Amino acid sequence: MGQLRTSPPPPQATELEQWVLDTPAELRDLRASLRAALERHGLVQGEELDEIPHLVVLVATELASNALRHGRPPTIVTLLGADDCFVLDVADHDVSSVPELSDIRPLESGGRGLFLAEEMSLAVGWYASADTKNIWASFPRSKPAR
Repeated sequence: MGQLRTSPPPPQATELEQWVLDTPAELRDLRASLRAALERHGLVQGEELDEIPHLVVLVATELASNALRHGRPPTIVTLLGADDCFVLDVADHDVSSVPELSDIRPLESGGRGLFLAEEMSLAVGWYASADTKNIWASFPRSKPAR
C-alpha cells in the first residue's frame, strides 16, 4: 500500500459548486449535476477534452462512494475552478483515518477511487481540517497551449 501525497488543492482554486451526500442513492444525481456544472463553468469543448467530464464524474463517483462507505457522513463534494484546471474535492467527517493507495484488487471488490484518481487526473492529494478529511484531484479545464 502506498501513501497519498499530503497537500491542499491549488491555492488559486475557488469554489464553484458543492453537493452534500448522505446516502449512496444520491450518487446518481451527483453525476448528472456535476456534468452540467463542468459545462456551466467553462469546460472548453474540443476533441482533446471530450473525456474530461466522464473522468471527473467517474472519479467523483468512486471517491464519494468510498467516503459514504468508509467515512462519517455527510460526504461533501466540491467542484473548484482555477485558470487551467478543475479541482474535485471530496470530504468526509472521519478525521481519524489516513487515505492509502491500496494494492490492485479485482474490479468487483470496490475501493478503487484513489487508484482511479491517481491514474486519470493531473494531480491528487489529501488534507485534513478540524472536521473533515479531504481528497482532491485536478483535471484540465482547457487543452494545453502548443
